[in-house]
Amino acid sequence: MFNKKILLVFFFAFLIRLIALNQSLWLDEAVTANIVKNFSFLQIINKFSPTDFHPPLYYLFMKLWTNFFGYSEIALRMPSVLFSLMTGYFVYLVGGIWAAVFFLFNPLIVYYSQEARMYMMATFLLTSALYFFVQFCHPEFISGSRNKFGMTKVKGLVLMNLFLTLAFLTFYGSIFLIAPMLLYFLYKKNYKVFILNTLYFILITLLISPLLYKQLLFSKSGLIDVKNWSLVLGKANIKNLLLIPIKFSIGRISFYPKWMYWGIAGGWTGYVLYQILKIKNQNDKSKIKNIYLSYYLFIFPLILGFLVSFFIPMLQYFRFIYLIPIICLLLGFGLSGQSKYNLGGYVLAGGFLIFSMIYLLNPSFHREDWKGLVNNLPKDKPVYMIMASSDPVKYYSRSLKVKKLESIKESKEKEIVVIPYVTEIYGLDYKSLLSKNGYKIKKEVSFREVTYEQWIR
Repeated sequence: MFNKKILLVFFFAFLIRLIALNQSLWLDEAVTANIVKNFSFLQIINKFSPTDFHPPLYYLFMKLWTNFFGYSEIALRMPSVLFSLMTGYFVYLVGGIWAAVFFLFNPLIVYYSQEARMYMMATFLLTSALYFFVQFCHPEFISGSRNKFGMTKVKGLVLMNLFLTLAFLTFYGSIFLIAPMLLYFLYKKNYKVFILNTLYFILITLLISPLLYKQLLFSKSGLIDVKNWSLVLGKANIKNLLLIPIKFSIGRISFYPKWMYWGIAGGWTGYVLYQILKIKNQNDKSKIKNIYLSYYLFIFPLILGFLVSFFIPMLQYFRFIYLIPIICLLLGFGLSGQSKYNLGGYVLAGGFLIFSMIYLLNPSFHREDWKGLVNNLPKDKPVYMIMASSDPVKYYSRSLKVKKLESIKESKEKEIVVIPYVTEIYGLDYKSLLSKNGYKIKKEVSFREVTYEQWIR
């Protein structure tokens, strides 16, 4: 059973996740909302998924969820809230209360626990699998009150594979953690388990290969058609690699002046890394095994992701948030067995909580304010934008008709509204098209990270 301290930690973690939970959906969340609202279960698989970059399990789950709880911002985001709390539970089972505290109040985890996307679901599934993986490889480490699933090794291995499979069908990037877990069996000379598990995942990959093939073709054409799309996906470069530990430490917040931001972000990240690296100085041999296993499971996926991103750009920090539980385990290992008044633990927990609250309580750090933009659009003027990014407008206004921005050169209206969102990514010089068509800008109205412009001729 949970003791009162742990229950209080989880209750407080739940409460802070309710702050600003109804903030505006941004583009990708609106895609989630519109897909689960307008597509059947079968259509999600055979109609939508071939044109997406993710496997369909998250959308199928959200389709079921929204059938019961509706499509409000809170309803759409509540699964991620719950997945983050359940992940925290498994982090606690593996690493103890300090590890759970570091995870539950990590600023990037708090941010994505409020996002209607698949990343927190994948993090939960992978962390659950990690629990059974550690229990199988090092059963001596998870003992006593944290050994909640007394079972045979075979059953534990089955559950591990179940969670890993569900994770892969939720987010393809899960393979970067699945691969080193499988290879660890080879390192431990457990050849039978390694071969059986590897064959199993080859089979799973073959079963979904028709969908994967269609998605690869679609992504390839997308990289050609959308001029700067690869920059958004995350090319393999040092900048994107260095952003991972920084964002893992301070979350999504950013501010000016930049020298102050980089000073604070770099200083705090350095402190977190120092706390991780210093835990190597341990006398407990069983603890050292788990420390080095955690290092391996954190570093190997990043190396794989970096190498793959030379061919398929995906080196964005949020695609690796399932590694944050491993960081929290490392931090927790360094504090386990020490005094409950350990100063380093309180500094780390306090720092994570401060950065989380800065995000939660400051609306300037919240998501794109499509809700405000749509509610303030002129009602009597045609609206033009890139259609691929129009899901937020469709979500917040069923009646508003949107026209293709690419067709602006054919417009005959005297006054129009343009939402220039993602035009730079698409390489569309809409201002030149408008000028050639005799338009001049009348005014520009900005909301958080989104803008609309009124043009007249």
